Amino acid sequence: MRVTSKGQVTIPRDLRELAGIEANSEVIFSIENGKLVLSPKNGKQEIEDRGRLDRFLQTIRRLEGTGDQAIDAEDLMSMTRDR
Repeated sequence: MRVTSKGQVTIPRDLRELAGIEANSEVIFSIENGKLVLSPKNGKQEIEDRGRLDRFLQTIRRLEGTGDQAIDAEDLMSMTRDR
């Protein structure tokens, strides 16, 4: 693939379809582990990931402060180790 002088590239149709990138949609560029990553903005996967994260954070907030402060890590490990 060649990059134009304006920094433009054409994303092949099969890759666009796999990534869920539709015509005239917005995309997000990011760098992950030294690689340039392109993903659809507000794409289906991003919305699903955000929903999972929100549910996880709600669960963490509900659990906050519910633990027994008298139990230290070693006691907890011995309780769960021999099950």
